[in-house]
Amino acid sequence: MRSFLVIDVQKRDHPSGAGPEAILEAHGYQVFLACDKTSAGQILQDADAAILHLPVALIQMWGTELTAKKEMPLFWWCSADAALSSTEDCEVDVSIDGILTPGMKEHELNWALHFGSKRFFERKQWKSERDQLKARLEERKWIDMAKGILGEVNGIPEAEAYELLRKKAMNERKRIVDVAVSIVKAHQMLKA
Repeated sequence: MRSFLVIDVQKRDHPSGAGPEAILEAHGYQVFLACDKTSAGQILQDADAAILHLPVALIQMWGTELTAKKEMPLFWWCSADAALSSTEDCEVDVSIDGILTPGMKEHELNWALHFGSKRFFERKQWKSERDQLKARLEERKWIDMAKGILGEVNGIPEAEAYELLRKKAMNERKRIVDVAVSIVKAHQMLKA
């Protein structure tokens, strides 16, 4: 990661060199600054990651907005004024990959960015696996309903109903779940 989109909606005046953009640039990173959704959207594609210099209460909204347009690591810039959130804000469910602070030395910043980047890829992998598992569960639901219908209509046990479903899928060169969905939907139409 060499370039960052820094979101700072409050356009803070920082003591010389204390803002995230100044600190990151001093350590050799390229920084794009945005203070609203329009400007962020225009430069989002050029950034490797986003740094949210925001109160905790705004992190979730901005994180959702940014990742809908481009999946990237998200870091929270925890400055003194951004950390002055209420305890209710601390309970907000936010998905960030790391926290950066103004007092970090260059090597600390590099390690925080490195581990945050790794966390982002792990989080992305977990989301993919979760989506696949949810899809399999949904497919299993359709297959189980179809087995029940076939068993009831033909008066056969579940194992035979599954075998019948599997053979029909093979004969039609379709996925078993697609055949199951068509059986369930046809059965629902006939019962209506």
